[in-house]
Parts: sequence; structure tokens; C-alpha cells
Amino acid sequence: MSRVDAHHHVWDLSVREQSWMVGPELDPIRRDFGIDDLAPLAAAADIGRTVLVQTVGLAAETPEFLAIAESNDLVAGVVGWVDLTAPDVEAALTGLRERPDGQWLKGIRHQVHDEPDPEWLLRPDVRRGLAAVAEAGLVYDLLTRTPHLPAAIESARALPELSFVVDHISKPAIGGDLEPWASGIRSLAELPNVSCKLSGMVTEAPWTDWKTDDLKPYADVVLDAFGPDRVMFGSDWPVCLLAATYAEVVEAAEQLTAGLAAAERDQVFGETARRIYHL
Repeated sequence: MSRVDAHHHVWDLSVREQSWMVGPELDPIRRDFGIDDLAPLAAAADIGRTVLVQTVGLAAETPEFLAIAESNDLVAGVVGWVDLTAPDVEAALTGLRERPDGQWLKGIRHQVHDEPDPEWLLRPDVRRGLAAVAEAGLVYDLLTRTPHLPAAIESARALPELSFVVDHISKPAIGGDLEPWASGIRSLAELPNVSCKLSGMVTEAPWTDWKTDDLKPYADVVLDAFGPDRVMFGSDWPVCLLAATYAEVVEAAEQLTAGLAAAERDQVFGETARRIYHL
């Protein structure tokens, strides 16, 4: 079966600005990126299916992404956005799922790492929204940093019926201390309803001089804690281009998983994503 890239983005700056693109250091990706740009890169890396993930906290983006999935064979699923705190969150989720292209909606995500409150996930209105995501049969992607891990652990423990996926291994500062990130990741991994994406690491390392060996201690923690059957590869393209090409990100992941058995690598590069996201 073809390999899966479980995490990438697209954006069209003529449709809307990407509010998170602040500062000149992001100039290399301050342009449009579409599926047609990704397709040859994915093909060259033997990636046959992908998961397209939200970039901004705006309801209008998700229908656009569903339309892309409907019209393109590369995209096998969408992780979109709804306002988890809204009183009508159930109706918003139902509206998305009942669209003609609603079958492509596989999960929901929010930029938790941008919330000033590290316990944002524990708010009663957010908990209600997460329960609605579970009721809709969708996955919830956790976009967090280390300070948010205690709240993520408590949320995942309180909602065993909801499948959580940690994006970008919770964005540790690569090259720094493993703790307390590693302990938080191991605690999350103790919960059977949590999986993790081996993604986003190159942009948490020094952009201009990272090496795969720099990423290995972090990847080893994730693979040991979750096991290959709960780890999935993601490129984080085109954000990854700040530090690496698409091919370099794929190659790094291949090197980081080289010690696994062939069947375990198949899980990381496709089977886990297919199972968790119901691709």
C-alpha cells in the first residue's frame, strides 16, 4: 500500500493572510502553496496519500479543504477547525459532515500552543467541544508545546472515547533538555487513545545546521513511548521548507525509523494514519 504523509498544509494568500506568519524569518514560505506543488514531491518520495491540516482558526477554511480532498486523489482526509467553545459546536460539526464532501473530514484541530492559558484545554466549554468531536466520530489533533502537556494528559484521560493525535511531537526545543518534555510525552503515551505524529522536528531544531542525529533522541522517546502502531509520519510541508526540503524531511524520518522492523516502518509510514484517521 502507498505511504501516507499524515500532516501537511496548503494556503492561498490571495484568499486570506496566514496570521501566524509574523517576522521576516518566515519570508521563504510567504507565498502560495497548493496541492499541485506538493504532488510531484510526494510522488518522488513514494507518498501516495496525505492528510491536509488546518492552518488558521477560521471556519471558512475547512470547507475549502474538503473541496480540495473531493477533487484530488492525493488528499485522503482533512483535519479542519471549528470553534470548540461555541454553544453550537455540535451543529457546526454536523454541518461539515453533512456536506457532499463531508466524508473527507477526519479530525479537528486548534492552535492550543498559541493560547496564553496553558490550561485552555481544561476549560468547561472546551471540554464540551472536545466531547462533541468525539460524538461526531472525529479525531482531535493536539497542537501543543511542553507547558500544555499536563492539560493534554488530563483531557485525554477524561475523554477516553476521543482519539487524540499529538502534532509535531508537541514541539520540544530540539537541542535542549529532553525533560520535562519527555516525561510529559511518556505520560500521554500511557493513555491508549493518544497517538503521535513524527513531524515538525526540523523547524524546532536550528534551521540552518540541523542533523538527523539531533532529532534522534526525540524520535526515540516517541517511538519507545507510543510504539510504531501509534506513531505516524508527517512532513509539515510547506512549513518544513524553512529548514529542509520535502525529500530531506522524508529521508530524516526514514533514518530515524531504520532500526524498526519492516512491518513497524509500514505502520509509521501509513498504517497508523489509515487506522486512526479512518482513511
